[in-house]
Amino acid sequence: MANNYSFDIVSEVNFMEVENAINQAQKELTQRFDFKGSKSTIEYDKSTKKITLVADDDFKMRALRDIVEGRMAKRSVSLKSMKNGTLEQSFEGTVRQTIELVSGFPSDKAKELVKLIKDSKCKVQAQIEGDKVRVISAKKDELQSAMATLRSVEFSLPIQFTNFR
Repeated sequence: MANNYSFDIVSEVNFMEVENAINQAQKELTQRFDFKGSKSTIEYDKSTKKITLVADDDFKMRALRDIVEGRMAKRSVSLKSMKNGTLEQSFEGTVRQTIELVSGFPSDKAKELVKLIKDSKCKVQAQIEGDKVRVISAKKDELQSAMATLRSVEFSLPIQFTNFR
């Protein structure tokens, strides 16, 4: 029986790094001159994995989002995992936006990923297992070419390769 090699494709977010990035963003918010006397806040809810931004107006909201995205990028958290909600009016004339952190592949994105692998003409098999995609082949070279193909494609979620055997 021939050995089969495999790896898993996952989309994970390191929530400890997210928490560190939010703490740094909150500290920067208190120190920035353009936010002095402002009602702007950054809140992170660990249980729902959502970040809530509150700002005085649209201009300050963009600056607040830039602070958060900059801190996330410095902590190596992919910005693709952040799903921005709509900008809504809040109390006392402020605006609010919720950012959802997406971890794992939804079923439609996993199917899209499997289709990409099948269209690449690599001699591998891809199957969906929960919130990850397992790729199997008899040759390691085929797995590596599948990885190279996936790295070259711009996908809407961050992709990591784990469990290479």
